[in-house]
Formats: sequence, C-alpha cells, structure tokens
Amino acid sequence: MSYGICNLGIVPVRKEPSHRAEMINQLLFGEHFTVLETDKNWSKISLDFDNFEGYVNNLQFQKISKTTYLNLLETENIFSNEIIDFISSEDQNLTTIPLGASLPFFSKGILSVNETKYNFEGKTTFGQLSKREIIRNAFIYLNTPYLWGGRTPFGIDSSGFTQMVYKLSGYSLPREVKEQANQGEVLSFIEESETGDLAFFDDEEGDIIHVGIILNDYNIIHVHGKVRIDTLDHSGIFNSDLQTHTHKLRIIKKFI
Repeated sequence: MSYGICNLGIVPVRKEPSHRAEMINQLLFGEHFTVLETDKNWSKISLDFDNFEGYVNNLQFQKISKTTYLNLLETENIFSNEIIDFISSEDQNLTTIPLGASLPFFSKGILSVNETKYNFEGKTTFGQLSKREIIRNAFIYLNTPYLWGGRTPFGIDSSGFTQMVYKLSGYSLPREVKEQANQGEVLSFIEESETGDLAFFDDEEGDIIHVGIILNDYNIIHVHGKVRIDTLDHSGIFNSDLQTHTHKLRIIKKFI
C-alpha cells in the first residue's frame, strides 16, 4: 500500500488511465489519498476525504510516506477560502490554488508537502460552521459554469457543488449524488426544511440525478448550466428564465 498527495492546484481524476478518458472528479491542492494500484504512467487512487476512486497521472501528484499519511489523518482540516489564491515555496516558485484547497500541516502562515514548505497569506476556514455560513459559502460559487466532475469555482457539477460547500463549512459529504441522498434525515414536507438542507431530484426512471441547497423563501441554489438560484415547490425546481420545471423533486434531507 502506498500513499500520495496533490501538489498542484487542480488535477483531473479520470475514469480510465488515459488523458482522453472521462474526467469524473478533481483533486485539489493538499488532498491526500491511498494508491490502490499503479503502473508506469497512471495510478488508481482512493481519495481520503470521500473514498472516491479514479485514475491520476503519475506526474501530477507526489508520493508520501505512511507516517506522513497517518499524520495528515490526525491533523485538523484547514482550507483556503478565496476563489483563487497562491502559495509560494522557499525558492519563490508560485502555485495557484482554488477555493477549498487543503493546507497540510498549516501553522503561522507555513504549510508543507513532503520536504517542501510553502508560505500562504490568504484567508482560511476550518471547523464546523453554522447554516448561515454554509449559505455564504454557497453564494461564492454563483455563476460558476457546469462542468462534469468539477469541484472548483471555474467549473462544478451538482454533487461537487454541495460537497464543496459542506466541506468548506466543516462537514463531509460523499462525492456522488446517489450516495449523498443515502445520508441525512428525511423530511416529509418542504415546509419542514431549513436553509442549508439538501433537496434531491430524480429522472423518469426514478434514479436520483440532481441535488441543490435550500434557501429561504422556497428558493434553491443548484447547478443547471451554471450555479444559479431558482424557486423550489412541491413539484421540483421552477426555472424563471425558461418558465418551466426543470427538475422533479424526490426527497429533502437535513444533514445538520
């Protein structure tokens, strides 16, 4: 068993070991993982944050020791809290990092990846935040374009959006929408929901395919072409631009 850490800003995770394969997820700087199998060019990994598996090119991460990996598991999660920021190494090389990047072993403006130390002077977030802060984090992503497998303000999908908003707020959600829907407390009616709860939506076959975060006054923030705010009712999501319902409501769940 071996271990790795993302030492670049944003790295694609592929469905198969090829640059042409579908991107199913993204690694953000500082996220660590278990290497399940590896060859000359690609490694299959399991991300520690959510156990999501996929393939990463071997040139786009660094291996870490088991001791470092275990220390990371015991270290408080601290994340960057700007849409984009940068870290600088001791030799003044800059690396751009996105919102939600992890800051390994961060203390007094210094973080480290293996033997490399970086300076970081930007905003951070850590610990479990209130529902009000969850919504504030959600609004940061407004107008982010839809991107299958995306997890950043430069492109994101529906479950990536809810996962990252909750991550920034100190809570862990699975990567895939169906797995998110298996967690939390079921609410019987929209009227029981509170700001920050999640609403899930299904297709004609009954498969859950979409998720969004409930706001005040029966509104919802979700990803449909972009991160946007629409109206939520008992039927689903009503898109005012299209003047039609775009998603059929399946279930509402409380996570906090």
